[in-house]
Amino acid sequence: MSRHGAARDASQLDRRLAALNDARELAEGVLPDATLEDVFRLLERASSRRSLSADHTVVGFFGATGSGKSSLFNAVSGAEIATAAARRPTTSEPLAGVWGADGSEPLLDWLEVRNRHHAVPVAGFADEGTGLILLDLPDFDSTRAANRAIVERMVGLVDVLVWVLDPQKYADAAVHNDFLAPMAAHGAVTLVVLNQVDRLPERDVEPVLESLRGILARDGLGKVQILGASALTGIGVDRVRGAIRGVVTQRQALSQRLGADVTRASRKLSEVSGVGEAAGVRPSSTSRLTDELATAANVPLVVDAVATSYRLESTRRTGWPVTRWLLRFRSDPLRRLNLKSSSPSQLNRTSLPPAGAPERARTDAAVRAFADAASEGAPGPWRAAIRGAAREGRDALPDALDQAIAGTDLMTFRKSWWWGMFNVVQWLALAIVAGGLGWLGVLAGLAYLQLPVPEVPRVEGWPLPTLMIAGGVVLGIFLALTGKVIGAGAARARAAKARKRLRAAVREVAGDLVVEPVEIEVSRLSSFNTALKAAGGT
Repeated sequence: MSRHGAARDASQLDRRLAALNDARELAEGVLPDATLEDVFRLLERASSRRSLSADHTVVGFFGATGSGKSSLFNAVSGAEIATAAARRPTTSEPLAGVWGADGSEPLLDWLEVRNRHHAVPVAGFADEGTGLILLDLPDFDSTRAANRAIVERMVGLVDVLVWVLDPQKYADAAVHNDFLAPMAAHGAVTLVVLNQVDRLPERDVEPVLESLRGILARDGLGKVQILGASALTGIGVDRVRGAIRGVVTQRQALSQRLGADVTRASRKLSEVSGVGEAAGVRPSSTSRLTDELATAANVPLVVDAVATSYRLESTRRTGWPVTRWLLRFRSDPLRRLNLKSSSPSQLNRTSLPPAGAPERARTDAAVRAFADAASEGAPGPWRAAIRGAAREGRDALPDALDQAIAGTDLMTFRKSWWWGMFNVVQWLALAIVAGGLGWLGVLAGLAYLQLPVPEVPRVEGWPLPTLMIAGGVVLGIFLALTGKVIGAGAARARAAKARKRLRAAVREVAGDLVVEPVEIEVSRLSSFNTALKAAGGT
């Protein structure tokens, strides 16, 4: 493989490992901890292996008791590195045959392989420049738990896996279910050898190999290389050597192994996560949530109070002065609700009725409906995370909404321009009435005292003082009625503005406590899916 090709593969592997780590971090708190810990350990292994010798390829021989694994190891190595079965019935710890000692020690230390043998060159297979480490490993079906633990650990560490099977137990469920099927993604770095074919009649060798191919295909390893061999007679040993040498000389085993690990981890994450994207936060859903929270927070009551308060204040300022004083006995609804206070809004609280069971139920239902709509299409664990994010701020909603309402400018101290004009004219009309009454009073006093009474000016035959009284009263009542009509229209307009501002305040609270947390979780799912796709190499 060219240097540029190796650099390209390394760069791609870097991106996939980084994407897998991103997916793992994004899934924290959502997916099972055990799965995320497995991914983390994989990333640590990958980092450790890549920091060690890239010039060596580690090939592990795995097999069951009686499969002739150690004998095949010796035959491939060209020397009695592993003790023959007659003297050593089972392999109890890893043993390494090393071609190319320079740089191999730290790698073998990491693999925890203490038994190391500097192998002699084998023509056409390996020499000091090959950079090959063959490992003879304990039997995976050993009754000793320590031996099986070694095998399970090495399955996750070696660059190339050579599975040695025998004609009697090649279909054993233990090897297929526990090892081969879970490693289906590692077909490119897996070699299966059917050893001891010399025990089979020649006519049965190919049918047994075909049967093994079928079983491996069901395991997901349909493209894996399968070879027949006999360590005893030497049949097929050169083909096994050739297959191993081909993998080693390409210098791709390490990248392929780690790439397969990333693929497997990505699939596992996908399995526990599920597939799908959340529908996300729609404007219509946010609008419905705002409406429901506004209703639960008594915004309609506040809007009505704004309109009523404006009408009262309008009448106090533009009504007939003779009767407007009666309005002092009517309380301002905004003051009753503590919404007409000059204290800082952050210190203010309303006197709105506290949220009862119906309001709390309405709030819960609104938050739940919003979360359900936003999480639609999301896989189960992520849907639960989105709903959980929406519920987290639910308990803080009543107080936050109350403070938002208290801090909303309801224009309670804002005067209307026409009040002053109506008020001046009202007092002028009252002054005219008072003038007419005074005039008539003076005339009555003069007549009572038998003093000369001056002639009163008339208009169309009506005494001017009488016209002043009548005109002032009519004008005052007309202005009062007109002011009520204008005030009612202005009250509706001010109530509409108050509703808009209150709704904006409720929307902001909903955004902080419900919408934004949900959006974060939806975005986290989208980023997770993107990272998982990149980690899978698609």
